[in-house]
Amino acid sequence: MKILVSDPLSEEGIKLFKDVKEFQVDVKTNLKPEALKEIIKDYDALIVRSATKVTKDIIGQAAKLKVIGRAGVGLDNVDLDAATQKGIIVMNTPAGNTISTAEHTVSMILALSRNIPQANASMKQGEWKRSKFMGVELYNKTLGIVGFGRIGREVAKRALSFGMKVLAYDPFLSREVAEAIGVEVVELKGLFEQSDYITVHTPLTEETKHMISSSQFVQMRKGVRLVNCARGGIIDEVALVNAIKEGKVAGAAIDVFEKEPPSADNELLKLDNVITTCHLGASTEEAQVNVAIEIAECVRDYLLGKGIRNAANYPCLEAELCKIFEPYINLADKLGAFSSQLVEGRFQELSINYTGDIAKHDLTPLTMALVKGILSPILKESVNFINATNLAKERGIKIKEAKSSQEEEFVTSIQLEIKTDKEVRRIYGTLSANKQPRIVKIDEYYVELSPQGDMVVIQNWDKPGVIGNLGTLLGKYNINIAAMTFGRQAPAGKAVSVLNIDSPVSAELLDKIKKTENILSVKIIKI
Repeated sequence: MKILVSDPLSEEGIKLFKDVKEFQVDVKTNLKPEALKEIIKDYDALIVRSATKVTKDIIGQAAKLKVIGRAGVGLDNVDLDAATQKGIIVMNTPAGNTISTAEHTVSMILALSRNIPQANASMKQGEWKRSKFMGVELYNKTLGIVGFGRIGREVAKRALSFGMKVLAYDPFLSREVAEAIGVEVVELKGLFEQSDYITVHTPLTEETKHMISSSQFVQMRKGVRLVNCARGGIIDEVALVNAIKEGKVAGAAIDVFEKEPPSADNELLKLDNVITTCHLGASTEEAQVNVAIEIAECVRDYLLGKGIRNAANYPCLEAELCKIFEPYINLADKLGAFSSQLVEGRFQELSINYTGDIAKHDLTPLTMALVKGILSPILKESVNFINATNLAKERGIKIKEAKSSQEEEFVTSIQLEIKTDKEVRRIYGTLSANKQPRIVKIDEYYVELSPQGDMVVIQNWDKPGVIGNLGTLLGKYNINIAAMTFGRQAPAGKAVSVLNIDSPVSAELLDKIKKTENILSVKIIKI
């Protein structure tokens, strides 16, 4: 089997391939897209880092390709949908740079506190200005960590060793898990209000883009310090510059930018109390070796028929069951993603009930897909089919499974109950006649909706004119309604309305929908 390594990869990873007599390994870096497109037809596996763009066109020419391995976490450079459609497994290494990024974060916090880069630059200019670089101690300060996955947890351990108080915000983190290591779980607003330092460790999604902006800076303590070693765009750079100039923010340490490399006129590069590095979070010798070895082991084992690990687009199951399970895996994934964005509060327990013919099989792959769907809107590429249930359990989310071959309300269905610290919601999914996923019940309301694209989920009073008002309002913003479904228990009572729409809803429009007469609540969902 032929393996193409198209980006620089540590020799330790390449050696793992070369040690297998069944493999032929070719290392060809800096390939132009047309050159890669020309030769990809000959290869069974492709190993990339971030430079190679594995586009739909390239995947279309991959006649033999079985697996794409990404030595790193982000999959922005791989067309996951195109690979999935062609049956190509895509693997990544979500844990390989955990320690490296955590240590870089703590280094940035220390450098920010003691003005180390500024003092170093001053010394090298022949100056000796001790009073100019007065610092602050970490001891007894409060660190707020936004996103408490593997990296956030490692940062917390190190911060606790400095005698810091650590607060954490993560919608999937249970209080019990956090408190066991000495961390207090808070809501995001509370974290902003109480923290002396704030560090972010979330993926960049539509929900997390600019999650720290002007209105959040207003909530923070005067003199707060911010660190971003996660993804550019989580912190609004323009708002951060303004907050620093106004004196609200005492300093910032930024490793990642909205545009990389940042332009020379980016004001963050010009402020004396901002420390910047060039996306170095994973740039350690150990991290590069770790991700190289991890991806090589995953791809090697898959090609040799020893199982699937760290698959971003495929759960582990026997080949002969694939055709039976595939539509249900799709249903479970989308049911999870829909439900995750519907509920309020911190997740505590997932109860899953499978009914009908599908319940005769081992349903582990479906549970993996459903939990992946639930976590994906927040954790994005750091969660996959293989690690989803472990990530949920690490955060203290209990998962219960039940199944019955007896038909209940629907011939075959997946019934999900989510308990949070604020509410309990029940969402049912099934397959249509052409095996497409459908949400058929939300709590006590029967509906019929396709979980895809942009959706608006509304709870409203069942009064005349509600739907007409919504249609008129969306029309004014040039948003087309692709499909609508309604559910109610009794005339004039509470009802649920779900709209599939052709373009996203702006914050301005969302506010107007919420203020429309007889509207009780609104959720924007994107799958």
